[in-house]
Amino acid sequence: HVQLVESGGGSVEAGGSLRLSCSASGYTMRNYCMAWFRQAPGKERESVARLARGGTIFYAASVKGRFTISQDTSKNTLYLDMNSLDVSDTAVYYCGAGQYCSLSYITIWGQGTQVTVS
Repeated sequence: HVQLVESGGGSVEAGGSLRLSCSASGYTMRNYCMAWFRQAPGKERESVARLARGGTIFYAASVKGRFTISQDTSKNTLYLDMNSLDVSDTAVYYCGAGQYCSLSYITIWGQGTQVTVS
């Protein structure tokens, strides 16, 4: 059974930090593009950070320099370290996996974790 489970969300003051984790089971993470997306109320789901199968990393312009995506293949876990958080980062954050990194190719989704910055 292929599954992604996020954790680490919560409430934080502006300027603070959070670390999100995404634990994968039922498949090997390194064989897929792994990515973090977020969706704020009334907005479309958007890409935040992507880690392609070949190791290439992409960040959305709005988070570049503040967020870091990484993975621990021994634990089959994906991380998103978020620093200098801003109110505009408030959203539900999802991890996803797919053959390629664009939204339309993401076929496995976690349940999401809420991040609230005030």
